[in-house]
Amino acid sequence: MNGLTLARDFYAHCRPLLQKELGELLEQACVGLVGEGSECFGLDDAQSRDHDFGPCFCLWLDEDLLTTKQAKLEAAFAKLPQGFAGFASRLAPEQRLGRVGPLATERFYRFFLGGPVPKTSLEWLAIPEDQLACATNGEIFEDHETRFGQIRAELLRYYPRELVLTKLAARCLQMAQAGQYNYPRSLARGENAAAFFALARFAEAALSFVYLVNGRFMPFYKHAARLARSLPLLADPLNQVLTSIATTAASDGESLVEEIEDFARVCAEYLRAQGLSQKPGNWLWDQAGAIMQNVHDPHLRRQNLLRLP
Repeated sequence: MNGLTLARDFYAHCRPLLQKELGELLEQACVGLVGEGSECFGLDDAQSRDHDFGPCFCLWLDEDLLTTKQAKLEAAFAKLPQGFAGFASRLAPEQRLGRVGPLATERFYRFFLGGPVPKTSLEWLAIPEDQLACATNGEIFEDHETRFGQIRAELLRYYPRELVLTKLAARCLQMAQAGQYNYPRSLARGENAAAFFALARFAEAALSFVYLVNGRFMPFYKHAARLARSLPLLADPLNQVLTSIATTAASDGESLVEEIEDFARVCAEYLRAQGLSQKPGNWLWDQAGAIMQNVHDPHLRRQNLLRLP
């Protein structure tokens, strides 16, 4: 049983008691499991259970309401089962770590966004993407048109279109520079360390490209490749090239050059199929320039795309 399933079942088990103890207050809350931790991405396994694992859920309320009803909430939570499905609960105050239990909507989103919901492309760009992934992952078990749910819906509408295009162009430049250009040149010089770093930069840019075309925020690096396998667009060619990169030593790196070019071809064909580029060929540097013809925001056009996060 993974953490999300455990949390969902645990809340269903606890809800009658919470309804009895909290009454209308529960109807003003949003309940689910969202935030930091592999369980919030549905990626936890048996190895994950060595820390921060157990039945739990988040109950979000507006900050003012949470403050005024804190004692009532804690009294209700103290009556919940201390264990479920053979695991100890994480809802005891000392076990929550600020991640589960009663939480303030405003504080939750400030932690991940650093401020209010972004409105402009530059405001979106200022928020690390893995933070956006944490703010929108997991699952909502119950919501009554709360502010928490409204903010989540705003974030899940994803980046403004011109920012998506700018980031796609940036990833094309980064893949071209690292994978199509610097990697084979580093191999030819016998610079295996440089070749390794070029592969790492290419892999990260390739991952980001696929998350972008799927309209999903890319999570922290240790989760990104695994979660990408379930994305509907370009997941198979991405997984193929990443697997090859992960299993091929620099001494046999020549075999990767063709696979990198194959992935570049897939990306270029996708861009042309979506009407984002008319450029022929697989050289992704050229594709980046074609994409940027669709971007008119002067702030985005002034960005250094090779360094764009």
